[in-house]
Amino acid sequence: MKFPRINCNISLVSLLILLSASWTISYPIQESFLQCLNSNSQPSIPFSAFCSQNDSSFSSLLQSSAQNLRYLEPSKPKPEFIFTPLHESHVQGAVICSRELGIHMIVRSGGHDYEGLSYVSEIETPFIVVDLSKLRSISVDIPDNSAWIQAGATIGEVYYRISEKSNTHGFPAGLYTSLGVGGHITGGAYGGLMRKYGLGADNVIDARIVDVNGRILDRAAMGEDLFWAIRGGGGASFGVILSWKIKLVPVPPIVTVFTVNKTLEQGATKTLYRWQQVADKLDENLFIRVIIHVAPVTDSLRAVITKYNALFLGGADRLLQIMQQSFPELGLTQQDCIETSWIKSMLYMGEHPSDATPEVLLQGKSTFKNHFKAKSDFVKEPIPETALEGLWTRLLQEEIPLMIWNPYGGMMSKISESEIPFPHRQGTLFKIQYVSMWQDGGKNAERHIDWIRELYHYMTPYVSNPRTAYVNYRDLDLGVNKRSNPSFAKANAWGAMYFKDNFKRLVTVKTKVDPDNFFRHAQSIPPVRKTRGNFWKVWNHNSE
Repeated sequence: MKFPRINCNISLVSLLILLSASWTISYPIQESFLQCLNSNSQPSIPFSAFCSQNDSSFSSLLQSSAQNLRYLEPSKPKPEFIFTPLHESHVQGAVICSRELGIHMIVRSGGHDYEGLSYVSEIETPFIVVDLSKLRSISVDIPDNSAWIQAGATIGEVYYRISEKSNTHGFPAGLYTSLGVGGHITGGAYGGLMRKYGLGADNVIDARIVDVNGRILDRAAMGEDLFWAIRGGGGASFGVILSWKIKLVPVPPIVTVFTVNKTLEQGATKTLYRWQQVADKLDENLFIRVIIHVAPVTDSLRAVITKYNALFLGGADRLLQIMQQSFPELGLTQQDCIETSWIKSMLYMGEHPSDATPEVLLQGKSTFKNHFKAKSDFVKEPIPETALEGLWTRLLQEEIPLMIWNPYGGMMSKISESEIPFPHRQGTLFKIQYVSMWQDGGKNAERHIDWIRELYHYMTPYVSNPRTAYVNYRDLDLGVNKRSNPSFAKANAWGAMYFKDNFKRLVTVKTKVDPDNFFRHAQSIPPVRKTRGNFWKVWNHNSE
């Protein structure tokens, strides 16, 4: 029997009637899930999207917020269907039904995850995707200096809604404004205000989450251990984030941004070496990141460019005084400085076109979709000039290499490593993000991935020891945790790199709230099973 074409914008009741007339044995998952949902959510509220693989809208919906095109290749497994809730009760129903039916459920809010973990499952099939993109309401309370933001909203939408109410309030989170806040904050959420106010996760004061039993819990109901774990402990391990209550922070009515480029011929090596010495010690109102890329000079010649991209919470005159005192080597001038509002600075730092208006933030669209592989490191001592010269050689060997160096210090050094799961605090000079991008699809993917792995190996002597990594830059090279064959040794490897000593507490929380590991992916926090003694033996062995 031919399976009926399903419109992704029909009600659940209509869909059930349609399916009951012509369902076949080939689609038991969808049928069972729909019947269960009808019993466990509010039937009077229509579902805006419920798309199966055979539907004409399936591919566009799957690709809508996916960032890494590597995981949209035809060879990659696809979800049986994508379910897009319109109401919190629909998420409750999805959790209850997936658990009752034994369906592997993964959750997507923004789709920026580097290894595609929110829209591809390579650890088990079949699986479904619950897409939170319709849950994006934002309620800003200026007198209370707070806002409730739903998980499907983008951080750009959050910035815009704050700016609607006040030009002297902001929020310290990401610079790329299409990030979905659900997953973004679970990993930490850093940006241009981090040296002044810390991470986005440091400024969360409440949350709403659907737990493994389908209950909606706020901070008081979930308890402080779970509230601790979800703020920086990585996404999709403990439940489904519905919304965050964030603390707004003060920003001046005028801020200053600038971008200064340095080529190797202009002394980029010495300037970058000096930046490493001062970036974490600058005035905490000043954030200067370095974007390193390769640009064509002629048809046959390419050059390394270091771009100093900065946000200062204040006017240009004060900025120039600070730079002259602390970092004159950059050669910043009055002409380089742009005074603007905080909301427009977010457009600038997010690399929107110069003529863009804040309303562009409401589009929620990503400007970045590519085939890529990424890695990360944290650095505690300046990298020598000789090592930088070797780095330049390696960057020139790759098609589209990119590195971003983000400074720490300021508030990031004042918050304890154990305050939230994100542990990379005092003593960290800066974080490195490595990216290799390519435009030929899967044709030469292995060559590009081999290049970034070799670069990562080259950097080993110059980064933290033991080596660490940022959980929001997921890297499956660091280890895999498969439900069918849990490898705690591998989990310890990436767990210690992402969370350091906090990994042990995360495992304890996971074991308490989700002992059967319902919320799981290739690098989700593993629970301790009956082999508890063996696990801690493995943990201690890998910590020595």
